Amino acid sequence: MQDDRLKDLFPGFQTETLHVEGAEIFCRIGGNGPPLLLLHGFPQSHAMWHTLAPRLAQDFTVVAADLRGYGASSAPPGDSGHNAYSKRTMANDMISVMQRLGYAKFAIAGHDRGGRVAYRMAFDHPERLTRVAVLDILTTYDYWQRMDWQRGLRMYHWLFLAQPHPLPERLIACDARNYLEHTLAGWTKARSLDPFGEAALEHYRAFFIEPARIHALCEDYRAGATVDMEHDTADREAGRKISLPLLAVYGAAGFAGGERTPGDVWRDWAKDVREAAVDAGHFLVEENPDATYEALHPFLMEDVS
Repeated sequence: MQDDRLKDLFPGFQTETLHVEGAEIFCRIGGNGPPLLLLHGFPQSHAMWHTLAPRLAQDFTVVAADLRGYGASSAPPGDSGHNAYSKRTMANDMISVMQRLGYAKFAIAGHDRGGRVAYRMAFDHPERLTRVAVLDILTTYDYWQRMDWQRGLRMYHWLFLAQPHPLPERLIACDARNYLEHTLAGWTKARSLDPFGEAALEHYRAFFIEPARIHALCEDYRAGATVDMEHDTADREAGRKISLPLLAVYGAAGFAGGERTPGDVWRDWAKDVREAAVDAGHFLVEENPDATYEALHPFLMEDVS
């Protein structure tokens, strides 16, 4: 449930909470035109899109949703197989949300964990999508395959959050706000909280300190280390590729860079890949909203007559 004490970052947008199998999904809806689903990542919520959503809503009907366990969506308990927080389950959540809103097909843009939901949806439900944009990620498969000591130090949270319950939950709960702010600042190019703005930070702080949500975030990463990796591996070994147009937008100082460009890596997974670099760290939407918009908008507009 949305906290009414928080500043409304989406003026003019409607609020909906929709029941799906095993969860309740909160979203904000605004604009006119073809439907566009926006998904956030860790450790944020739909609030991360507040700088871009009004601009995108000039051409699209924008649905900015909270993933299960995040923001104002419900946080169901985890299970032994971590299926409750698999990207397949989260993708199914969003298919149901868009169906109930009346959208049989839609475009999707996802940052971080939301990007993982987006590409899983492109594998599992290609008939429901028109195109997909992933922001500052490679596949779960690629990150685990490349996890050497250097990447492990930089992306320690993949290893830490995936540890068995309740170790990471208890450690984060000791000072959840500090952990959140350390993570947000540390993944920007400037190593600062300045790009986020106080109102957005309050949205992130409000849900991150709740024990049920801390557990949900850990379950998200436990799924990444188990069932999500299994799903990616099955697609890779079967030679399946995403047939939809895919745009990989990434921060030049973010997580997706490396010896090969993100676009080159995504060409192993998709048939029609474009890429665009943004002068930012991992949180490119808030660090450099203008450049992110300029990368996303033309790609999304290709389907608009």
